[in-house]
Amino acid sequence: MTQDITAPTNGLRDIAIPDSPLARHAAQLIRDTESELLFNHSTRVYLWGALLGERNGISFDPELLYVASMFHDIGLTSDYRESELRFEVDSANAARAFLRSHHVDEADVTTVWAAIALHTTPGIPEHMHGEIALVQAGAGMDVAGRGFDAITREQRAAVVKTYPRGADFAASIIDAFYEGMKHRPGTTFGTFNDDFLAHKDPSFERVNVCSIILNSRWG
Repeated sequence: MTQDITAPTNGLRDIAIPDSPLARHAAQLIRDTESELLFNHSTRVYLWGALLGERNGISFDPELLYVASMFHDIGLTSDYRESELRFEVDSANAARAFLRSHHVDEADVTTVWAAIALHTTPGIPEHMHGEIALVQAGAGMDVAGRGFDAITREQRAAVVKTYPRGADFAASIIDAFYEGMKHRPGTTFGTFNDDFLAHKDPSFERVNVCSIILNSRWG
């Protein structure tokens, strides 16, 4: 069973928020854990991903895509301020524990884990399961506007009306990423996440993989 997010005349008549017990529980957990900024962002990630999946003929399970989208940034919250894992892995582990507690099939758990863990790793998710590809696509659309023109103006307006971005979303989401990763700078290596630290902290030094290779024990 699904619940339309808005009236059927708003251009989203074929896209709905899943309304299963699993989806409702996930939404409540994230609402209780995350800021309004991250909750709305995560919900939009699902909606953009679903719209892009529909447009591009990518099949996906709405419930799995929704849970993956809702959990994908939970590792940025204050509960993980002592963690030394990548925030994506913290988020994926939280989703895995949640799904296992609801006795979800392990193959589906693995798909959701990968969708979250890989959502900041360019060039790989788009070649995997629909849910994995679409979490990254939805996040890219919401944060950086990737795929912006693939979604109609009417659809964009309907999503943002229901789940607002806020007046200063760009600066606020950068701050959220920075706060969630500044205590574990080493985990940003290998993704674009080090850009958030470099933007906010002039003293941050990026890891140079060439220097690592040249100065390795292999000499």
